[in-house]
Formats: sequence, C-alpha cells, structure tokens
Amino acid sequence: MGGRWIDVWEPEDETFWREKGERIAKRNLAFSVLSEHIGFSIWSLWSVMVLFMGPEYGVDPAGKFFLIAAATLVGSLIRIPYTFVVARFGGRNWTVFSALLLLVPTALAYVVMEPGTSYTTFLLVAVLSGVGGGNFASSMTNINAFFPLRKKGWALGLNAGGGNVGVPVVQLVGLLVIGTAGAMHPRIVLGVYLPLILVSAVCAALFMDNLAPVRNDSGAFREAVQARHTWIMSFLYVGTFGSFIGYSFAFGLVLQTQFGRTPLQAASLTFIGPLLGSLIRPLGGSLADKHGGARITLGTFAAMAAATGVVIYASVTESLAVFLVGFIALFVLTGLGNGSTYKMIPAIFLAQGHRKGLSGEAAQSYGRRLSGAAMGVIGAIGGLGGLGINLAFRQSFQTVGSGTAAFVAFLAFYAACMAVTWAVYLRRPPVVPDTAESAEEPETRPGYAKV
Repeated sequence: MGGRWIDVWEPEDETFWREKGERIAKRNLAFSVLSEHIGFSIWSLWSVMVLFMGPEYGVDPAGKFFLIAAATLVGSLIRIPYTFVVARFGGRNWTVFSALLLLVPTALAYVVMEPGTSYTTFLLVAVLSGVGGGNFASSMTNINAFFPLRKKGWALGLNAGGGNVGVPVVQLVGLLVIGTAGAMHPRIVLGVYLPLILVSAVCAALFMDNLAPVRNDSGAFREAVQARHTWIMSFLYVGTFGSFIGYSFAFGLVLQTQFGRTPLQAASLTFIGPLLGSLIRPLGGSLADKHGGARITLGTFAAMAAATGVVIYASVTESLAVFLVGFIALFVLTGLGNGSTYKMIPAIFLAQGHRKGLSGEAAQSYGRRLSGAAMGVIGAIGGLGGLGINLAFRQSFQTVGSGTAAFVAFLAFYAACMAVTWAVYLRRPPVVPDTAESAEEPETRPGYAKV
C-alpha cells in the first residue's frame, strides 16, 4: 500500500527523540485519538439506540441487553486480528481504512432504525457495529511503537482515554437529540456521525505516518500466548476495561429497567460515568509510571469492591441517589485501572527480558516484541468482560427483576482480581539478575514490584 513511511524509528535514543521523534509521535497520537474516539462511539452506538426503542419496537429489556452484548462480543474478538494489521499495512493506512469501515454499520443503522424492523435485523446491524471496537487494538499497537518505554504509560493512557471518551460523547449526542427532537428521532444521532467518520479518515490520511520498522512477529505472538503473564493480565483487564465497557453500554438500560427512568432521564445520567472514567484513564497511566502499575491496580480493585458494595446496598434499598454515587465511582475507578493495567504490560515483559539475563537494547527489544503481541490478546479478552457484564445483567433481570445478583457476582470477581494482583506482582517481587555487560541502574531494570 502507499502512504507516508518512516524508515528509521529509534524512540529509546534520547537525541533522536528530542530532535525529531517526539514531535512526530505526538502528531500521530493526536489523530489516532480522533479515529479511536469515533470507533468507540460507533461500537457503543447501540447503548444509545436502545434508549430510543420504546414499546412500539416490540423489544423487551432482555432483548435490548442482548443487542448490546452482541456488539460487545464482536468488538472484543476483532481486536486480535486488528493487532496485526498495523505491521502489515502501516498504522496510517489502516487507520484510514478502519475509519471508513465505520460507515457501514452507521449507514445501515440509519436505514433500519424504525418500528417494524425485525429483531434479527437489529441484531445483525448491532453485530456490524462491533468493528468500532477493533480500532482500539490497532490504535494502541500503533502508538505503542511510537513512544519510548518511559512515556508509554502516559501515551497509551491518553490514547485509550481519548478513545474511551467516544462512549459518553455519543451518549451526550443521544441526550441532545432526545431532549430536543424527542425519542422518535434516532436517525439524527446517526446523521451526526456519518460526516464525522469521513473527517477522521481524511485527517488520518493527511497527518499520520507508517513506521517501516514495525513488523509482525508470529514467533512473538506464539510466545506471548504461551506466557502466563498474558493470561494473568487478560484476567485483570477483564476487571478494569471489561467493567468500563460493560457498565458504559448497560448504564442507561439499567436506569430505565430497574429505576423506571424515562429515555430522557436515563440519557441525562448515562454519559456522566463513562465521561469521568475516560478522562481519568491517562491519570491511571501516569500514576503507574510513577508508583508502579501493580500498586495502583491493587488499590483500584480494592476501591472498586467497596463501590460495588455501595451499589448493592442501593439496589436492595432502591435508592437512586446512592446508586448513582456508587456506580459513577465505579466508572472513575475503572478508568484509573485501565490506565494502570495497560502500563503494566510493557513493563512486565521488559522485566521478563531482564530475568532471562538480557540487558540494554536486547531487553528493550524483547519487551517491545512480547508486549506488542500480548496487547491484542489482552485487549480482546478484556473486552469480553463487557460481554459478561451485559449477559449477567440480562440474566439477573430475567430471574430476579433487578441487577442486584449481577453486582454480587461482580464484587466476588473484583476480590479475585485483588488476590491475583497481590499474589503475582506484589507479594514476592523477583530479583532481577545482574548481567556483566549491563550498566543500567536497578530502578531502570524493574522487578514486578515496579511493574
């Protein structure tokens, strides 16, 4: 494919980074955020569309939760192939293509979004909107290659946070439409996003770059899949990102179903949690850069368990005010945890390189290879946590008429995440072996305590 290619990229070289690399990396980061932002909006589109689906659509709450779950499933699974396309086609080129691909589910939703459309049709269009979830994987893989290790927590946190903001933004657009035109006009939301998709594609074509040194490494992928840390981090990412995306998609529907809110009332509250959780994600990455991702992640899961306890109490007592406080706190904490867990991935595999006796560029190269490959798997499985949350809500409402049972299950899961984080990354940090050729200081050669 054509496009602008950069043949030499050495972000760990401080002179290169200062004189040239930082400016280029930040420009690519800015337009990566824009494209990923639109992708998240389209992925979460049906969390808004279901608010427009009144009785005349003939879809019950369980059916609405399943529409959301279908989009979540596809958006999660598609992340694995999206991880590898950056090296094959170039980060710029794929960003353009993946942005234009969003036109398909958006245009189809515009056509079918009216009473009388069959549930199967709605389900198929919701499935297609899952392609927006894949943009996260390709975007994160691309930006991971642009930045040096010392900046990855900040850059990946900003990239992911800016993308995550696409969830509350599409919900705000839905609120504006419901509040002004009414709940009978979902096509206005879709009409807003069609030109925005084109803008993001054009900006990517004009201002982004492809990195020639980025190559797919099937050996690295096999090694990452076999590494236990890939699966441990996948488990933890289910707890952070899976919670964020699952709660984001389900929040408005829970308010309508459990607390009897109207579409306007639900829409006026739905965006708050995802917005705060998205905006705080870079802070999670920054705190992890300073204090270690494992420490921040452990504290985050402890706080998430406490917030879930508040939500369970509110659900049992049917207190909307307390429910909102606890639920919005959960969103904020998932955002922090998203940033800290993603920061852990490159640090873990760098530490693994040091444990193998590597040092300097050899250790950094090993860390980049394995972390880049692992991110696709971790991102995909983490996204499946959102599927689990929506299915749990669906089952809970079907059996007991409220979300209380689902929240009890989430509380138990967060306790398990706390135990795993402490046992693997904080209980007994391994000693990093010395190597004769290494001149690095200990703080630049972390054990897992500094992950």
